Amino acid sequence: MRTPLCDAFGIDYPIFAFTPSEHVAAAVSRAGGLGVLGCVRFNDTEELEQTLSWLDDNTDGKPYGVDIVMPMKVPEEVKGLDVSSMIPDEHKQFVDQTLLKLGIPPLPEGEGRDGVLGWLHSVARSHLDVALQHRPVLIANALGSPPKDVIDKCHEHGVKVAALAGAAKHALSHVQNGVDIIVAQGFEAGGHTGEVASMVLTPDIVDAVGPDVPVLGAGGIGSGRQVAASLALGAQGVWTGSIWLGTEEYRNLSANHSAWETAFTRATSSDTVRTRVYTGKPARLLKTRWTEAWAEEGAPQPLPMPLQNLLVAEAHNRIVASNDPDVISMPVGQIVGRMNEVRPVADVMADLVAEFDETVKRLDGFSV
Repeated sequence: MRTPLCDAFGIDYPIFAFTPSEHVAAAVSRAGGLGVLGCVRFNDTEELEQTLSWLDDNTDGKPYGVDIVMPMKVPEEVKGLDVSSMIPDEHKQFVDQTLLKLGIPPLPEGEGRDGVLGWLHSVARSHLDVALQHRPVLIANALGSPPKDVIDKCHEHGVKVAALAGAAKHALSHVQNGVDIIVAQGFEAGGHTGEVASMVLTPDIVDAVGPDVPVLGAGGIGSGRQVAASLALGAQGVWTGSIWLGTEEYRNLSANHSAWETAFTRATSSDTVRTRVYTGKPARLLKTRWTEAWAEEGAPQPLPMPLQNLLVAEAHNRIVASNDPDVISMPVGQIVGRMNEVRPVADVMADLVAEFDETVKRLDGFSV
């Protein structure tokens, strides 16, 4: 499974793992892949500083990456602006009424009311500043190319930059902006994703950017066979996400994990939906009573990012706290149909590598 990216990043396997859990990221890096910590959940830099310090100390000196959420076009954010005032009352009322209909209780006073500030451009920049004080080898941006000055700053610190792309034209734009690695995010993927499936998208992007730009295949990858397929399509590695939600280490992220585990272990590959209700941009989520409520006749259209994030932030906190598998709101890809048990990260990694080797040997047997 060794590709040039292994030498470039000092890893054993070209398996990149996006996760909001530092415990998962550390375990992936220790197992020979590259754990990439998602930063959007951090509302303040102090918590991120502590988390990255923990990663520094718990990866056995192995490399790791950091994922930020930063649009290339810098929005004008006004200090002191009450962002909630930009959210229509109709949407607030819909969320309140839906939570009541679903039987979701309120949070204790003072909890979960700050919104998801990590989606704001200014906060994402603070995440980058904190990250560069530590030792990530990769900064990935979930919204395509970050601003040029951000890319330059990463390069000045010797850090590579990756960006997600859902079309060949987006990948070419990223390369022109100075991005080093393209993540070809297929339709099957969890979270923000485009409209083209991985089987078509990966070779499209590989051919568009040429042999000098590494591409990571993403979307629908949860087995060694799928890793082999992605490399066969021209990728130099894989970007994985959903499969790490079903690991023992992920449990450290929340005390209320039992509902999520029930939801994904019983789900099939048909039990996801691509919708804008989570962030305001198209994202694939687990299909639940919450997502179905937004699809009902009379429901308002989701707001643009970041207003939709701020609108539903407290609702998502309440849903998590309710521990109800029929309502849980979680980005996950179509690979969820294969996530039918909870296992340690090391076991998942070992199975990915072993099945990849078996697949390559089987394919070798077909050669003339």
